[in-house]
Amino acid sequence: MLPIIESPSPNHGPRPGGTVIDMLVLHYTGMVDAAAALDRLTDPDAEVSAHYLIEEDGAAHRLVAEDRRAWHAGVASWRGHSNINDRSIGIELVNPGHEFGYRPFPEPQMAALIALATDILARHPIPARNIVGHSDVAPTRKQDPGELFDWARLAAAGLGLWPEEGDPDTNAFADQLSRFGYDTADLDAATTAFQLRFRPTQIDGIADSECARRLAGLLALID
Repeated sequence: MLPIIESPSPNHGPRPGGTVIDMLVLHYTGMVDAAAALDRLTDPDAEVSAHYLIEEDGAAHRLVAEDRRAWHAGVASWRGHSNINDRSIGIELVNPGHEFGYRPFPEPQMAALIALATDILARHPIPARNIVGHSDVAPTRKQDPGELFDWARLAAAGLGLWPEEGDPDTNAFADQLSRFGYDTADLDAATTAFQLRFRPTQIDGIADSECARRLAGLLALID
């Protein structure tokens, strides 16, 4: 089991009665370093938190108990549900993000994330399609954990989905994107979020045939 440093945040509340924890949301901190991120996530005036934070060297902090509602997703939606904080566990990965010098997530951090997420899934019924990034659930506002995050590696460890390409239907892309889980009210933003996650080599918000093939492959995994 991954060693955990207790770094409690005051920023949490009760989950609604009877709520099933069925989502895992991954973020990057988007701050200059781990100390700044911990300060913010434990500052009562900031009114933000997550359940866990993982530093680049793999050190893992528990900020909020899993049975409590952390404040990490904000205005968000996935598979038609908008109560993302109620039903999810949030993990922050220390990374300066696009504002402060975005960089790849190092091996110790990824290994710690895989160990922690595996433990979390042993405790909660979180399906693979509900392991998401912040950009997936808030495509008009967020881009983390971003195009350098190794989603394929996570899927290979049994955490989340990574598609083989399927038979595309470019005319049905918006409907299929919604069917997979994205809020498509802003289709360009949803397409960009999809590319950040599943086609990070070209992020332009255009639903081309490669995107359609990858989305078809994802839908084949959940059908």
